[in-house]
Amino acid sequence: MRWFLSLILLALFTLAAACTAQRAEQPLSSAQNAAEIITVYKSPTCGCCSDWIAHLKEAGFTVEAVDRDDLAAIKAQHQVPARLQSCHTALVEGYVIEGHVPAKEIRRLLTERPPITGLAVPGMPIGSPGMEIDGFAPEPYDVLAFTTGQADAIYASYR
Repeated sequence: MRWFLSLILLALFTLAAACTAQRAEQPLSSAQNAAEIITVYKSPTCGCCSDWIAHLKEAGFTVEAVDRDDLAAIKAQHQVPARLQSCHTALVEGYVIEGHVPAKEIRRLLTERPPITGLAVPGMPIGSPGMEIDGFAPEPYDVLAFTTGQADAIYASYR
């Protein structure tokens, strides 16, 4: 009986090792293989932009920060409506990210891949990523999905 149990345990360990080895040999998808790269266009003197970039890095994104003095041109090039504009504009996998959008919503965007231009947090609401200020309560804000020529839609709300 003991010999039989030992044989079963040996078979289970062998099977587990084979499954682990097989799983390790499978190629990873691009999302699993490397962190998504976000290019952030910002003013060289913007402190909250740097804080938002730190938030993205903590969430596992690879960030390429590009200091620009002509942010209006970047926003126009990527069709960010004036009503949604904030202090920085980012690009990730074909989407535009405007303002202090939480990394969680960017991850959701990259998973769901809706047919939109991008996401925006208009203005600079206190409490949004990069806009945390000690002694001030977070303001409620919405993350808006936008598409050129269409009405904005609420993608997520933070209250």
